[in-house]
Amino acid sequence: MPNVYWFKGQVSRDDREKLHAHKGVVIWFTGLSASGKSTIANQLEKILYDRRCSTYVFDGDNVRHGLCKDLGFSDADRTENIRRIGEMVNLFIDAGIIAITAFISPIRQDRKKVCDLVGKDRFFEIYIQCPIDICAERDPKGLYQKAIAGLIPNFTGVSAPYDPPENPSLIINSDKEDPQTASNRIIELLEKHNII
Repeated sequence: MPNVYWFKGQVSRDDREKLHAHKGVVIWFTGLSASGKSTIANQLEKILYDRRCSTYVFDGDNVRHGLCKDLGFSDADRTENIRRIGEMVNLFIDAGIIAITAFISPIRQDRKKVCDLVGKDRFFEIYIQCPIDICAERDPKGLYQKAIAGLIPNFTGVSAPYDPPENPSLIINSDKEDPQTASNRIIELLEKHNII
């Protein structure tokens, strides 16, 4: 963009990471609605918080209350939603924060763009895999019933596609693993990569 320049302050990302005593990364949860993304994301944040890590959970519904409230659920709007979140998460990574996202993010190419933006070494894609019938049983909002009845168009897994990750950092089968066990596996992944 002409006449717009990136401001470089006196404090670098390395400086911020030293202050936090961990690296800034994004833990990107993806999966169907009601697969357990938010539940596991929040459990993970609590564990990291107890370990004195600086974190923030970005939840799909919360982001659509503010930053993305002007967007619907068309393919173009879904792509723009993830683009905005990617830019926001990138700033948090630069701040040395462990950003934890819980978005369906059904389009593989959109997730790849976020990975390319933040860097492969800072992007941990966690696929929360769960059979759709179990997601529908768990669904606290009753969205699957409405989608099956045709009351919600473009509903991922029912009337809109979901592209599963091809090479996720980790696959969690949330119909078989409880949130604590799943979170512990993510902690092990972060330790293995010297993030925390």
